[in-house]
Amino acid sequence: MMRIKKLITLLIGVIISTSSLFAQNKKGEISLGADLMSRYIWRGTQFSTGPVIQPGIEYSKGAFAIGAWGSYSFDGDNDGAEADMYISYRFADDLITVSLTDYFFPNDQIAANNSYFDFKKESTGHILEGSIVFNGTKSFPISIMAAMNFWGADQDVNGDQQYSLYIELGHSFTYKDVNIDLFAGLTPFDADEDEGESGFYGDTAGFVNLGFTASKEVAITEKFSLPLSASVIANPMAENLFLVFGVSF
Repeated sequence: MMRIKKLITLLIGVIISTSSLFAQNKKGEISLGADLMSRYIWRGTQFSTGPVIQPGIEYSKGAFAIGAWGSYSFDGDNDGAEADMYISYRFADDLITVSLTDYFFPNDQIAANNSYFDFKKESTGHILEGSIVFNGTKSFPISIMAAMNFWGADQDVNGDQQYSLYIELGHSFTYKDVNIDLFAGLTPFDADEDEGESGFYGDTAGFVNLGFTASKEVAITEKFSLPLSASVIANPMAENLFLVFGVSF
């Protein structure tokens, strides 16, 4: 476990140190947008029971990016509420991406989750995740992501960090002007029931996120098109199946 901690610490250090190595002749860009989704499903887990709006804003320069992303239900309650911050850097001609993400889930029923600036380990509502992604090549068009929660609200009943790990394989291709993204995500470790662990993704090792997303831009006028997406998502561990539709702006 100490090796894992050192690896995550190294990844964070690399992101911070390399963020100053931008190409000086390139200007940064700011992008913003929003997705309207029929419901919020993330890594095979349902976070909302109804439609959500998911806004995002990002500043990028060269291989570096920093941004914010959120999810909020249409009915105004905490169903699917989330506010995240992230920072990432791409290496080796975009072959590798490392990221640090701060997940935050507001909830009126849990006071700690509404204290955004509470970073005490025993009461914080934040979860910090480090991730590394191999983006695939032409000869090996498979992406591989490993993401681990290493600090914050992912704790067992004793207050010990669980270090929940998620691994996902992906493959993308185009079929008749439709972009298809295949994904298979799993959690590789069993939760220790004797230690009061429940697991962030599931209580046992296994697949939690299988399916595909189909997306395309539908022309509305000669100058305007609307990106649409539809996903079929299965969670074998939870024995759930979800169909999700989305529109992007």
